Amino acid sequence: MKRLSGTASLGLGIALAVVLALSAWLTSSVGRDLSQAQQQRDAVLLTHALASTLEGVDADTAARRVGQFLSAHPAIESVQVVSGRELTASSRPQDQAPRSLQREEKPLFDLSNELRSAEETNRKEGSVTKKTLRAELGLNTLAVVSVPLRSGGEVTGMVQARVRSTAAAATAAAASDSQRPAPAGMGLGGALTLLAAALGVGVLLRIRPEQQRFDLGRALALVVMIGAAAYFQQGLQQSLAQRHQTEVEQTARLQGAVAATHAAVTGSASAAQATTSAWDTDTYGRPLGLISGDGRPLAKADDAMASHSRFLSRSFWAINALGVALLLFFVQGWAGRSARALRDNATAYAYVTPAMLGMLVLVFFPFFYGISLAFTDTTLFNEQLPFRERWIGLQNFVSILGDFDIVRSSVEGTVVNYSNFYWTLMMTVIWTITNVTIGVTFGFLLALALNTEGFKGKTIYRVLLILPWAIPNYITALVWRGMFHPQFGVINQFLQMFGLEPVRWFDGVVSAFMTGLITNGWLSFPFMMVVILGALQSIPKDMYEAAEVEGASRWQQFRSITLPLLRPTLVPAVVLSVVWTFNMFNIIFLVSGGEPGGANEILITKAYKIAFEQYQYAYAAAYSTVIFIILLVYGYFQTRLTRATESY
Repeated sequence: MKRLSGTASLGLGIALAVVLALSAWLTSSVGRDLSQAQQQRDAVLLTHALASTLEGVDADTAARRVGQFLSAHPAIESVQVVSGRELTASSRPQDQAPRSLQREEKPLFDLSNELRSAEETNRKEGSVTKKTLRAELGLNTLAVVSVPLRSGGEVTGMVQARVRSTAAAATAAAASDSQRPAPAGMGLGGALTLLAAALGVGVLLRIRPEQQRFDLGRALALVVMIGAAAYFQQGLQQSLAQRHQTEVEQTARLQGAVAATHAAVTGSASAAQATTSAWDTDTYGRPLGLISGDGRPLAKADDAMASHSRFLSRSFWAINALGVALLLFFVQGWAGRSARALRDNATAYAYVTPAMLGMLVLVFFPFFYGISLAFTDTTLFNEQLPFRERWIGLQNFVSILGDFDIVRSSVEGTVVNYSNFYWTLMMTVIWTITNVTIGVTFGFLLALALNTEGFKGKTIYRVLLILPWAIPNYITALVWRGMFHPQFGVINQFLQMFGLEPVRWFDGVVSAFMTGLITNGWLSFPFMMVVILGALQSIPKDMYEAAEVEGASRWQQFRSITLPLLRPTLVPAVVLSVVWTFNMFNIIFLVSGGEPGGANEILITKAYKIAFEQYQYAYAAAYSTVIFIILLVYGYFQTRLTRATESY
C-alpha cells in the first residue's frame, strides 16, 4: 500500500509539473509569436508610409524625405531606395547615393524586379497570388522590410528598411502594465499553496484505513491538479490578453505618429489620412483591417485576440487531460508495470528502439501532422501564420461531406458536377472494383494455367507474364498514354488499318476511363498471378489424389479444396490490391489526367490537385484523411467478415 501510495504521490508531482510547464511554454510561445507579428506589423507600417512619401519624386527630394522620416522615427535603422538599376537614396553614408547599383548589390536589383513582377502578376490575374512585399525578422529584434516603390500607379523600384523594435513600445507597455491590476497568475503565494496541497495529498495517500483513504486521496489528487492548473492558466491567459491590448494600442499610436510624419514630409494631411489604414498590410499587400484610418483599434483586433484566447482555452483543456492521464498512469499501477517490463526486456527494447524512432520520424509524425492540418484553413496565402490562427475545427470535413450538389440544372440541360466529392468517390469505387476484378480474374486464370502439370515452357511464360509488374509503373503509364494518342497512337493506327475511325480517347468519360482501366489491368494481373500461383503450389497433392479416389469431379475439387485453401492467401492479397488501386495515383494522373473536365479523377488525384494546383493544403489534407478512414473501415470489415487472417 505504501509503495502504491508513493507511486501515486510521484504521479501527482509529475502530472502537475508537466501541466504547468506545458501551459507556461504554450503561453510563452503564443506571446512570442504575437510580439514578432506586432514587430513585423510596425515595420511594414513604417516602410509603407515611407514609400508613400517617395512616390514620383526625384533623387534629391527622396534623400531629403528619407532623412526627415528617419529623424521622426529613430526605430528605422537604415533605408535603401532602388529604382531600376539605380540606388536612388540611402541613409547609409557608405552607399553614397544616388549612383548605379554595383555587382555585389545584385540581390537588391533582383528583389526589386521580383516585387514588380508580383505586383504585375496580381494585377493581370485580378487576384492576389504573389507576395508583394518581403518582411523578415532577423537577429537583435531587427526587421528587414522591402516594399514596392510606385510612380503613376506603376512599380518603378523598391524601398528596403531595417527597423528595430522600438524602446518606446517597451516603455509604454511597461507603463501601461503598471497601471493595470496584477493578473491572477501563479505568484509565490500560489506556488506555495500548490506545494502544500500536493504535500497534503501525498500524506493522505499514506494514511489508513487503506482502501478508503486511497480512493479519497486519488480523488483529491485529481481535484488539486485540475484546480491548480486552471488557476495558473487563467493568470497566463489574462496576462496575454493585457499584453495584446497594450501592443495594439501602441501600434495605433504609432500609426497616428506615422500619419503626422507623412503629412509633415509631403505637406498633404488629407492624403495621409486617406491611406493610413492601407499601410498596415500582410505580405500580400492586403490591409489587415485591425486599425482605422484615424488610428483607432477596430473590432477585428479584439476578434483576433478572442481567437487566440479560444485556442489557448482548448489547448489548456487538452493539457489538463494529458495531466489526468499521467496521474492515472501512475495511480492505476501502469507505470510500475511498464517499468518492470522495460527492466525485464531491456535487450529486446534496445533492438526495437531504432526502428521505432525511424517510424516516428518518417511515418507517425507526417501522418499525424497531415491529420492535424485537416482541421485548419491552411492555404498558400496563410501558411506562414501560427498554427493556432489557422484552426477551424471540422469545417473542412463538413464542406467535403456536406456537399451534395452532384447534378445541376442549366440552360444546356442537366450537368454533372465533376468536382463534387461524391462523384469522385463513386468513380473511385468503380475504378477500384473493375480493376481488382480484372486483376484477380486474369491472375487466377493464368496461375491455374501455369500450375498445370506437364505444361511445357512454364518458366519462360512466368518470366514474360511478370514483366509488366517488373517495369516501373510510371514508364508503363506513359507508354500506354502514347499508344492512346488520338493522332499518332498505335491503337488508333491499328483501328484505321481495318477501316475504323480513330477514337478521341480522352474526350469522353467512358473512353477516358477505359484508358486507365486497360493500363492498370495490364499492370495488376502479374501480382495476383504470382500470389495465387504460390498458394496453389503450397496445396498438398495428396488431397487431390484422395478426392479423385472418392470420385470427386474437377469442379468439386476446385470448390472444396482449392478455393478454401486459397482464401488465407487470396483475401489479404485482394485487400492489399484494393488499397493500392484505390490510391493508384500514377495511372490516372499520367494516362488520362482525370479528363474530361475532371470526370475521371479519383480521390487521391483530386487531393493532389487541390493541394498543388489550387494551393488549398488543409482541404487536401481533409480529403486524404477521409480516404484513410474509408480504407481503414474497409480493411477492418473485410478481414473480420472473411476471417482470412485468423488461424485454423
